[in-house]
Amino acid sequence: MAAERRILVTGGAGFVGANLAIGLRERHPDWHVVALDNLKRRGSELNLPRLRAAGVEFRHGDVREAADLQAVPRIDALVECSAEPSVLAGVDGATDYLVGSNLIGAWHCLELARRDRAHVVFLSTSRVYPVATLGALAYEAAPTRFELSAAQPVAGASPEGIAEDFPMRGARTLYGATKLSAELLVEEYRTSFGLRTVIDRWGVIAGPWQMGKVDQGVFTYWVLAHRFGRPLRYIGFDGTGRQVRDLVHIADVVALLDDQLLRPDHWDGVVVNAGGGRACSLSLLETTSLCQELTGREVPVEAAAEERPGDVPVYISDCARLRERVQWSPRHTAPDILRDIAEWSAEHESQILAAL
Repeated sequence: MAAERRILVTGGAGFVGANLAIGLRERHPDWHVVALDNLKRRGSELNLPRLRAAGVEFRHGDVREAADLQAVPRIDALVECSAEPSVLAGVDGATDYLVGSNLIGAWHCLELARRDRAHVVFLSTSRVYPVATLGALAYEAAPTRFELSAAQPVAGASPEGIAEDFPMRGARTLYGATKLSAELLVEEYRTSFGLRTVIDRWGVIAGPWQMGKVDQGVFTYWVLAHRFGRPLRYIGFDGTGRQVRDLVHIADVVALLDDQLLRPDHWDGVVVNAGGGRACSLSLLETTSLCQELTGREVPVEAAAEERPGDVPVYISDCARLRERVQWSPRHTAPDILRDIAEWSAEHESQILAAL
């Protein structure tokens, strides 16, 4: 009889981690899935009953503490979902938690993987690409969105989005810098210690059970603002809400990560952009229109001229390299994603309000 497969998901009570842990148990009832989380983020406590019902083992722990990870029994694979994900993290000078979670925490995870020679799936971010270079890209102002132009000043940018050969020199927010630093550690541990690793640079991930904020989880934030009648702002870039991001449903994320866990040799050493791509992208203006249709409510949206640190007018994930390795593409459209969030928010209104 084959030994039971043990999977550790760090950040396992967060939005991505909890949905992944639950999704893996649904797909593989014979796997032992462990979710480790420090429960710092408001709303993560709502996932504990969901994890329990799915048969996921929850361990209260912090990736910043090496002992918390070393106390986990033998694992076969580790999915690193833990992070301080705000693009504004650290700009107020408080960098301890950001660096401790995103860089030191990743190191501790890699040490655990080295102990057990476990396969590592590392969730990185599109924020590893430099802000100034992204902001200098050529784009055109269409009626409801900004569109990347065909002719660009640098390689790795096109109307299809940003590819992995995009220039990496320059500042990228403290959040992006910690994630890129962790990527470098992952690659060094692979070379030095023979770990099998894959790195995914995700665009915006969205869906039910996300406690969206203006600086992280913006599409969920937009739906919840309409649901609960809270005012919004179009910040920067002429204040018309035409800035664009791609988005991907959490269920589509789970499907790709499942493939990466099932085929570690196929994915070993790969670094790819992953996201909704141009076909699944929205501007804030388009998001507002969809939210009004889904909720039947309008909320005031203020135009604010100032731009936030680290913001860019357009980011879309060019996933061509990813599609060369797997027959994966998002099954959920942008309206599908917002509809699922709206239905979830209506069903769990009291819980969400308490968490927010």
